[in-house]
Amino acid sequence: MAVSGSAAVRSLFRWEEGHADIWRVLADSAALRSVVEGLADPWRDAGVTHVIGVESRGFLLGGATAVALGAGFVAIRKAGTGLLPGPKVWTTAAPDYRGLSHELRMQAVLGAGDAVLMVDDWAERGSQAAAACALVKQCGARWLGLSIVVDQLQDEKRLALGRVTALVAAEELGPADGT
Repeated sequence: MAVSGSAAVRSLFRWEEGHADIWRVLADSAALRSVVEGLADPWRDAGVTHVIGVESRGFLLGGATAVALGAGFVAIRKAGTGLLPGPKVWTTAAPDYRGLSHELRMQAVLGAGDAVLMVDDWAERGSQAAAACALVKQCGARWLGLSIVVDQLQDEKRLALGRVTALVAAEELGPADGT
């Protein structure tokens, strides 16, 4: 019997020296499969044409979820990282949980007929998701919402992002100090 994505995250996730280690969940093939299915399932009837993800875990999870949904994948890159040829849209995200603001850029390949889902591993402040939503809207596409592995958003930010689905709430993972 297959384990749900939520159960896989709760059983394999660890805090390592105060840092969230989601990579160990993704290293297990059965867990990765169940996480991707868990990210995709709530959106199967939403008409998703494209999935977007911010590097790096958003690339991995977003690409796999796009395949599961039969949708295209559009990468969002942070300034100073890798190539992104062709016409682009860009914006600057509000500070993240570490207080860092990132310039985000995306190829201008989305259009008016596109319905876009963002996939990521964790949302704490939602600053990158809000910036990604702005990029989608700059292209004239429709923002559907956010599918994440771990939800740590405040209620007001969650409401501002539209529909948000998650496999687990951050509180389910215990404190970062391991107590």
